[in-house]
Amino acid sequence: MPLNLEDKKELVAEVAEVAKTALSVVAAENRGLTVSQMTDLRAKARAQGVYMRVVKNTLARKAFAGTAFEPVGPKLKGPLLLAFSKDDPGAAARVVRAFAKDNEKLVATLVSLGGEVLSGKDLEKVATLPTRDQARAQLLGLLMAPMQQLAAVVAAPGTDLVRVIAAFADKRKGEAGAPA
Repeated sequence: MPLNLEDKKELVAEVAEVAKTALSVVAAENRGLTVSQMTDLRAKARAQGVYMRVVKNTLARKAFAGTAFEPVGPKLKGPLLLAFSKDDPGAAARVVRAFAKDNEKLVATLVSLGGEVLSGKDLEKVATLPTRDQARAQLLGLLMAPMQQLAAVVAAPGTDLVRVIAAFADKRKGEAGAPA
């Protein structure tokens, strides 16, 4: 059913608001997907915090104006769905990649992250970005590694001294128990 002018304005405003705060966007060609497949994809996207919408390219270009995704506009061609990552830059890419494994009719055409437009072939790179929790854990590990190494170095002389004393004690017991 075609949208009237007011509906189009509302849609552009909605997508523009999401685009202002989104971290990344994935555009994927959805030609040939059934309604049940699209419903399944949308449910998976919602579960991952991904905003997904099928938008006409001309309306998407208007919505992207003035956002970090403005360079995406001229590259939109064909029937596309747009998936925006709100909290995790790789979330939309992971949802599209996982769904495309089982549904070959869903094909990523482009990915935009940090104002840079990448081809659909780079979907894997974006999808493998760590989540926020994983990135925090990696950062914490990097920060803690020098402290753990320092603690090991400081504790090493005491540990070595204990081992030498224990070896000496074992040697003395062996000498005392051996027949003369």
